[in-house]
Amino acid sequence: MDLESESYQNQANNNKRRSWRTVLSLAFQSLGVVYGDLSTSPLYVYKSTFAEDIAHSDTNEEIYGVLSFVFWTLTLIPLLKYVFIVLQADDNGEGGTFALYSLLCRHARVSSLPNYQVADQDLSDYKNHVPPNSVVGSGIRNMLERHGVLQKLLLVLALIGTCMVIGDGVLTPAISVFSAVSGLELSMSKEHHKYVEVPVACIILICLFSLQHYGTHRVGFLFAPIVMTWLLCISTIGVYNIFRWNHHVYRALSPYYMYEFLKKTQTEGWMSLGGILLCITGSEAMFADLGHFSQLSIKIAFTSMVYPALVLAYMGQAAFLSQHHFDKNYHHIGFYVSVPEKLRWPVLIIAVLAAVVGSQAIITGTFSIIKQCSALGCFPRVKIVHTSSKFHGQIYIPEINWILMILCLAVTIGFRDTRRLGNASGLAVITVMLVTTCLMSLVIVLCWNRSIFWAICFVVFFGAIEALYFSASLIKFLEGAWVPVALSFVFLVIMYVWHYGTIKKFEFEMHNKVSLNWLLNLGPSLGIVRVRGMGIIHTELVSGIPAIFSHFVTNVPAFHQVLVFLCVKSVPVPHVRPEERFLVGQIGPKEYRLYRCIVRYGYRDIHKDDVEFENDLVCSIAEFIRSGNTELNASNEDVEKEDDKMTVVGTRSADAAGIGMREDSEEYECTVGTSRHKEILSLPVTQRKKRVRFVVPESPKINTGAKEELAELMEAREAGIAYILGNTYMRAKQGSSLTRRFAINYGYEFLRRNSRTATYAVTIPHASSLEVGMIYHV
Repeated sequence: MDLESESYQNQANNNKRRSWRTVLSLAFQSLGVVYGDLSTSPLYVYKSTFAEDIAHSDTNEEIYGVLSFVFWTLTLIPLLKYVFIVLQADDNGEGGTFALYSLLCRHARVSSLPNYQVADQDLSDYKNHVPPNSVVGSGIRNMLERHGVLQKLLLVLALIGTCMVIGDGVLTPAISVFSAVSGLELSMSKEHHKYVEVPVACIILICLFSLQHYGTHRVGFLFAPIVMTWLLCISTIGVYNIFRWNHHVYRALSPYYMYEFLKKTQTEGWMSLGGILLCITGSEAMFADLGHFSQLSIKIAFTSMVYPALVLAYMGQAAFLSQHHFDKNYHHIGFYVSVPEKLRWPVLIIAVLAAVVGSQAIITGTFSIIKQCSALGCFPRVKIVHTSSKFHGQIYIPEINWILMILCLAVTIGFRDTRRLGNASGLAVITVMLVTTCLMSLVIVLCWNRSIFWAICFVVFFGAIEALYFSASLIKFLEGAWVPVALSFVFLVIMYVWHYGTIKKFEFEMHNKVSLNWLLNLGPSLGIVRVRGMGIIHTELVSGIPAIFSHFVTNVPAFHQVLVFLCVKSVPVPHVRPEERFLVGQIGPKEYRLYRCIVRYGYRDIHKDDVEFENDLVCSIAEFIRSGNTELNASNEDVEKEDDKMTVVGTRSADAAGIGMREDSEEYECTVGTSRHKEILSLPVTQRKKRVRFVVPESPKINTGAKEELAELMEAREAGIAYILGNTYMRAKQGSSLTRRFAINYGYEFLRRNSRTATYAVTIPHASSLEVGMIYHV
């Protein structure tokens, strides 16, 4: 027994070591992905703060006050708010603005997605809903459920935060790269360096955006070492400056110096907070990139490496400035002047590399959040390229990439200085944080079931701090802060118009769907010619027959021997497990061979390609037939509720005991088909034919009816699949308001014409697709 106990203990210790190795490895990797932007903030914080608003004095009160503000801002926002509180509000391991929004939607039972189903609540990642146990929490939830205006306000709030993140994706690369390149001014005369900084920064930015389509997995292993080297570099220089110039600078960490700073500088000190705010740029990445790492790894990386390095770096700069403030040139130069002269070129190179890494992280984050918005129906469909088959979440969006590059170059060339770039970036950053604070206060009540007292304390404490910084940034509206407002307004209009048009389109299809009784009253033959093969009709509806199908049948009174109404939809969870991917049901009696298949994806899931998707789709229907659920549907008297009788079916890879499929090529004679579908050719010709075989488990046994259904499904798959896609045009009804006519006739239609088709329909061969055009008057 002692040997067994010792063996068990050794195994437990080995598992602990492995788990800690994994956590520490993730913590190291997070340095390059999460903290690239935050770690480069010392390049421009002091330069932006002392640009115009504050003048130095002999007492160093201004320098100490700024350092005190920087220290407590870093402590309260990234450390206290994000590390200890916000990181706990993950959506099944995912973070970010839309993760909070989807979490609230599930707990408040509201959704921006029109094709919501009760069956979605049975998803494994959905089952975290616990009704609020407080009267206030239940009241807030009921208000959100009853009032559509509050739901729209919640959506707009989430969209504002998302738009500001996109704006930050434009501004962060510009200010990071430009600030890193500004170190060239120490090696050149003032007349020459101003003609070099902007071109060099633009060249680096062009190269950065041009290489996005290659993905980061090839050089991603260099990101963490670069950021770690940069953090060690600035912390070492900070320690050197503290002991070399002013080892009493630690006294400035007292909050008393903040009070003295504001008391002495008053309005100028308040306006300078927009520069101090830049010390927390990139803090939101800790929460937004949570899905790629774990909470513990992000906490360890920040508390053990990032936070101490940044504090030492800012203290070192303050120590240097406290002894050189009498020289008027120093506060214009910023970070590089505090670097020893022999180290300036190596530090410049490391700074440029760190700025590129930080920019890469925010660009990738922008791609990810746009993908989330598109999946949840809040952004026009765009081409999404997965740059790595091994690393989840590494995506590239060509259209967005080039738009970001053009905007980034425009603000770099247009501003040409760190001060105005800092004003713009600061407003974008603090707006995202304010949105997170507002959403978190609802999460505390609705999701965590805590008292309203804690939600009020959270929003008042952190909201007051962020509102102070927000007001200081907003006062610089004409000095650069207008840029994120303008960018966010444009993106907000695009996103809301697309969402509004999507909702109206779905409502039209719901009100004009064909009655199931109409289809069944046509009789077993449906009064229509059934041709060989499988027809897949794409629809946004999760129940009922779409109007496009009746339009198609009216003009072409024929369709395939097996017909599938396919709905590919997103659900407000980050991931849907493969074993819960498909919902399959049957429409009408089984001899009609009409099926409905709903394919569910999370907002971070990868959509499969056409071949694998087709095979999974056919196997899911075959598994549905084998399970015997068709008999239940056939005996149901209330045909209008047949669509609710759906069965959850997993993909082939998720269900080893389910039906598989094998395709072979073999020679065949000219006469093919079953007794129902004969095709006799005039001349016998031997050709190659694709043969489909279902690999059926031995048990349970399949009844005769199911075997016939499977045989016809096999035959239809062999004959080929045809996709029937709707090409709809939307027009506002006569008498609609001017705003609605403009939004539908021009805004939504312009976005629809210039956006991508559905993900699965992109690679469908033209010979296998048929578009049905209709005009929707909404």
